[in-house]
Formats: sequence, C-alpha cells, structure tokens
Amino acid sequence: MSAMWGKKIQFSIFGESHGAAIGGVLDGIKAGTKIDFAKIDLEMKRRNHRAFYSTARDEKDAYEILSGVKDGIATGSPIGFIIRNKDQHSSDYVNLNETPRPGHADYPAVIKFGGFNDYRGGGHFSGRITAPLTFAGSVARQILEEQGVRIVSHIYSIGSVKSESILDNPLTSEEIDALHSMEFPVLNTETAKAMEEEIMKHKTDCNSVGGVIECAVYGMKPGVGSPFFNSVESEIAHMMFSIPAVKGVEFGKGFDIAAMNGFDANDNYEIKDGKVNALTNNNGGVLGGITNGMPIVFRVAVKPTPSIFKTQNTVNLKDMSNDEITLKGRHDACIVPRAAAVVEAGVALCLLNLQESE
Repeated sequence: MSAMWGKKIQFSIFGESHGAAIGGVLDGIKAGTKIDFAKIDLEMKRRNHRAFYSTARDEKDAYEILSGVKDGIATGSPIGFIIRNKDQHSSDYVNLNETPRPGHADYPAVIKFGGFNDYRGGGHFSGRITAPLTFAGSVARQILEEQGVRIVSHIYSIGSVKSESILDNPLTSEEIDALHSMEFPVLNTETAKAMEEEIMKHKTDCNSVGGVIECAVYGMKPGVGSPFFNSVESEIAHMMFSIPAVKGVEFGKGFDIAAMNGFDANDNYEIKDGKVNALTNNNGGVLGGITNGMPIVFRVAVKPTPSIFKTQNTVNLKDMSNDEITLKGRHDACIVPRAAAVVEAGVALCLLNLQESE
C-alpha cells in the first residue's frame, strides 16, 4: 500500500476510519518556520463542519503534535501528529467483507489484501483519512501565504444546480476572504439556497448527490513546474485523484476547450503594470506544464456519497451468490462542501513541493 507522497516535501498518512487513531508525518518543512495552529484549526473545522447534509458521526478532529514543532516553530525534523477516533459505530459495518457495498472499495480491497483489510467505516479508504491531509496542507498553505500565494475554492455545482466560474469572474481579495470563511462556499446566496434544496431532495429520498468544486490559486509566480512528468497539472491531478470520491479533474476551460478553435482558445498577452499578463485564462494558468503567472484554476468532480439507505444489489463473497444490501450507519448526503477544504489542502502541498523542487 502506498501511503507516502512527495519529493522535497514528503507526507505520509496512517490509520483507519474506526481504528484508535489516524495521523500523518510531514517532512521537509524548514527549521524556523512558524506554525499558526489557529489557522490549522480553521481548516480542520471547515473540513469537519456540521450541517443537515453531514454525517452524524461526531469527531472533534483534535490533533496531538508528536514531533517536529517546539513553541510553535518547526524544528526541521519530521512533524508527526495523530488524531484520535472517538465516535465509531463499528457494528454498523458487520459482514461488509462478505457483502461489499456498491460504489465503495470493499470488493477490490478484499481481493487486493486477501480479506485482511480493516473494512469498518471504509478503513484506510475512508474520507476520514482526509483529516491528516487537511492538517498537512494547512501548514503548506501558511508558507505559501507568506509568499503572497492565496488558495480559494467554491462549490461550482451540486447535482443539476450550477454556479458561475471563477474563470469568468476573477475574485477580489475581499471575495477570497469571504469564501474562505464560509462553511458552504458559494459565489452567491441564491445559488447556495438552490444547492441546499438539491441536497435535501436527495437526502429525503434516502439518496445522495455529488458535485464539482472549482479551485483557484492566485499569486503563483510564472515558471514553476517541469515537463513532462512533473508538470503542474500532473502533480495536482495526482493529488486530487488521491482524495476519496474524486472522479474527474480539469484545468481552465477543461473539456470545453476541445470544442473551441485555436484563435478563441489561445490566451493572448499584454503588458500590464510592467508585467506580462494574459487577456484570458482558458488554459487555467498553466502552459506546457509550467505556470504562466495567471491564476491556476481547476475543477474536481466529486461523486455522490456511495453510502445510501436504499436497498441495492450486491453479492455474497462467502458462498458466491447474489444478494441485497441495505446500509446502516451515519453518512453524508453530500460531501462536496466538506471536500472544499481538502482540495485546497492538497493543492497547497503540491505547489509547495513543486517550488521546493525547482
């Protein structure tokens, strides 16, 4: 199992959803780096906020620093931390190694690990494991912010309800601050209301719904990244696809750019305030795998939560027969709002690692 990521900045995660604890080790943070734990607390709260669409599992996500930080300053050694699990209902997951849940990793995990994997709550495949990623990404984010780099995301769509794109409406510093303070980050209140109604419609039907998160990175200097295999897009996409439930990633106009002609797709240049500037940002701030100084803009597609309370068809792996399953437990009707903080954390780690690798 691969639970390690990165080159100059390295991060490893451990734990299972219903085990004693989850946690991580973050290596490569320079000695003397100040760590603002209030900012980490904010990111952890954004990932774990309570709402009508959230799981009823009540984890506080209180972390314990084991190493690498003294008096709020990084020592240069690996930063080790744990987050203890407190509110597991493991009885809700009995026999899932025999009757795998549709849409979950249960079946391929049984095959991969010979049935020895911890399947309670999804084990190591659970979205719960994004809590350590959020912690590590918050540290990286603080370092980038000192360099003038700002990361922000918003809910681009929930089900059939869609918002406008940041590509068409560049954000001001005040708008970035406002989005970052929202538990349900949407560009306007009317769209937010429609999205919440969409979630409630599916929740009432014992179902779930997915959506798209759009993320933008402002202030990234041009020239970061390297073709072919260390391109900005490939590094970010690698991290995004490591987040449970992410099924698609696109940059700039993404798949829509395929329907454009070259003249319309190209981002023309101008000199503005003594710097090279692009008149449009169809390519999402990246050309040839390298940043061009425009905002990095990308979107991730998050699938509907696979844990739903409708009866579904499955199989019994013990006697190799067809079966049905009706799930118990506590599950999100929509994980998109909580995933926004995780997406931001992941891209922060990627960009810091890319910068340190230059």
